[in-house]
Order: sequence, then structure tokens, then C-alpha cells
Amino acid sequence: MSRIDESKEFIPVRIAVLTVSDTREAGDDRSGDTLVGRLTEAGHMLAARTIVQDDRDDIAAQLRAWIADPEIDVILSTGGTGLTGRDVTVEAHRDVYEKEIDAFGTVFTMISFQKIGTSAVQSRATGGVAGGTYLFALPGSPGACKDAWDEILRWQLDYRHRPCNFVEIFPRLDEHQRRK
Repeated sequence: MSRIDESKEFIPVRIAVLTVSDTREAGDDRSGDTLVGRLTEAGHMLAARTIVQDDRDDIAAQLRAWIADPEIDVILSTGGTGLTGRDVTVEAHRDVYEKEIDAFGTVFTMISFQKIGTSAVQSRATGGVAGGTYLFALPGSPGACKDAWDEILRWQLDYRHRPCNFVEIFPRLDEHQRRK
């Protein structure tokens, strides 16, 4: 399954972490802390971190600001992916995507099913690309963030991962904008 080619050099990725919540603050953002801990332990760089309210326009505005920042390669958001009326993170992500990574949600659901059974059907985790930046919307629980990182993102954000990974195609994500 996941294989690391040790003959290749690790390439750190610059990752921003966005927590979407009406109730969390920096001191009790366990899911954001989980993602920051995992990405830095893996050798990546925390490029930015903030918390925004569950508001579709505010979430999309933050995503757009980070997409426009050349110092950010990947955005991980946590929270707001459920089914309630205030859960609008997925819609905000889709407002900014140029392309959706459909299989991300599918693979995340498969992993969740192994841990939480049929409750995994409530997951709306999603991934996409915009402006040469990868974006992933994860559920707001620390366990879901661990699962997404440990089972998917850890591997796909490691240039050494074989047979393929997200990092190796970074230079081609915005090629359509360079072509005339």
C-alpha cells in the first residue's frame, strides 16, 4: 500500500490550518492542535493558523486569502463538515475549488467506516485544488483529524511516497493558468 522511497529527499510542505467553529478558541482547539502536531512531527511547516465562525462567506474569504498567498501550499480545515444548518464548510470549500478531489472523501469514508461503522455516512470530508493550492475539509473531531492525517495526508503530502503523491504534481496544478 503506502511505500516510502528512502532514496528521495523529503520536501517540507507549507500548510495552513483553519478551524471552523462558533465555540472554539485557540486554547481549546484540540482538532487544530492535532493537525499542527501531526504536520510538524512529519517535518512540514505550519504556514498559518486561525479560527473562523461557521459562516460560508467568511470561510470562503479565508480560503481565498490563503490560496492567494504564495507561502501556503496546502490548507487543512477542521469543523463544519456535518449535516446541521450551521455546517457550511464543505459548501465554502466548493465555492473556491477549481477541481474537486472526489476520491479524498471516498477514501476518508472508507477509513472512518473501519473505526465508527455506519456513522461514517455522516461525513462530508472533501478535498480540492484552487490556485495551485490543495484544500482539505476535515470533520471537527480530533479522531477524524488523526485518521485523515495518519491514513491519507501523511502519505500524499510526502514526496517520497510511491507510487504517486500530491507533492510531485505541485508544479502542474496551475499549468492551465500559464498556458496561452
